[in-house]
Amino acid sequence: MRSLNLDQLRTLIEVVELGSFSAAARRLNLTQPAVSQQIRELERRFGVRLIERMGKQVHVTAPGRELVGAARSIFHSCDLAETAMRRFRDGWIGRVRIGTTNTAMTYLLPPILRRLRLDHPGIDLLVTNMPTRESIEQIIQNKIDLGLVTLPVEGGKQLKVTQLRPQTLVAILPGSTRDVPDEVTPDYAAHQSLLIEHANGAVHGLVMEWLSAHMPLRAAMQLGTIEALKTAVESNLGMAIVPEIAVTRHNPDIVVRPLRPAVPCPLALIEHRNKPSERALDIVRHALLGLRGEAHVDAPAGQRPSTDPPRPMKPARRARARLQPANKRRTMS
Repeated sequence: MRSLNLDQLRTLIEVVELGSFSAAARRLNLTQPAVSQQIRELERRFGVRLIERMGKQVHVTAPGRELVGAARSIFHSCDLAETAMRRFRDGWIGRVRIGTTNTAMTYLLPPILRRLRLDHPGIDLLVTNMPTRESIEQIIQNKIDLGLVTLPVEGGKQLKVTQLRPQTLVAILPGSTRDVPDEVTPDYAAHQSLLIEHANGAVHGLVMEWLSAHMPLRAAMQLGTIEALKTAVESNLGMAIVPEIAVTRHNPDIVVRPLRPAVPCPLALIEHRNKPSERALDIVRHALLGLRGEAHVDAPAGQRPSTDPPRPMKPARRARARLQPANKRRTMS
C-alpha cells in the first residue's frame, strides 16, 4: 500500500470541521474541484465512502470519523517531530533525569548543576529528591537516567555502580550535652533519646544495623530529612546519626563525634547497565563523576566497590583528631 498523502488527510479534516467543500477550499487556498478530487482519491484508496454529500452540506460517515481521528493523531505526531527537530536546530542537546538523595542535593549537587546550566543551556535537567531504594527501582524501570545513592545497593546485573566519594556517619548531640565521649558507641547511643531518619532512607538502615545488638530500642523520633534531624538536635530533642558531610560547618549548638565502630556510607552513581549513550547523558554523567575521589571502581551491584584505603593517621594525629569537632577535621576523599 502506497504512503498516505498528508495533504489529502488535511483536506478531509477541514471538510469535516467546516461541513462544506467550498469553505474547506477557501481555508486551504484551493479550488473546490481540487478539494473534491483529494477526497475522491482518499475514498478510492481505502475503498469506503468517507463523506456523504447532501446538497451544499456534507456529513462524515463512520469510516470518515475513524480516519479523521487517526489523521489528527498523525498531525499531532508530526508537530512533535517538528518541535523536537527545531529544539535541536536551536541548540537543544537532550533531557537527563536525575534521582538524588536529599543529602547529595543539599550539600554536593548545587555547584555542579549551576555549571551545567551555564556551560550547557541546551540540556534539560530534571532533578528529583528520592530515597536510594526508589532511585534503584526507577533506574531499572528506565524512569530516570542517573541516580545518586548511598551504598550498598542491590539491583542485580542491571545496574552499573560507580563509587563517587567515601564518607562515614557521625553522631551529633545538642551543644549542652555533658560528658560526651570522644567516640560514640552503639551502647552509648542506645541510652540516648534517638532521632532517626525515616525508614525509607538509606541512613536509617545503616543506623539500625549498627544498633542491632541493642534492639529493641527505646522510643525514637523519626524525621524526614537530615536537615530536620539537625534542627531537632539543635533544639535539644536528642541525638542523631547523620552523614559527615551534613556537619562540615561549625555549629555551636551541635557536638559532633565519630562512631565506633565506624559506619561507611559512600556516595555512588548508578545507571542502567544497558542504557544507550547519548550526548546529553554523557555530559551530565561526566559532571557527576567530578564528585569522585581518587579511588573509585565500577562494582557489581550489591557489593561495596573496592577502593584503596586512605593512608592511616599516625597515632598522635589520630588522638588529636578525636579531640577536635568533626567540622574542624579535613574530610578525606
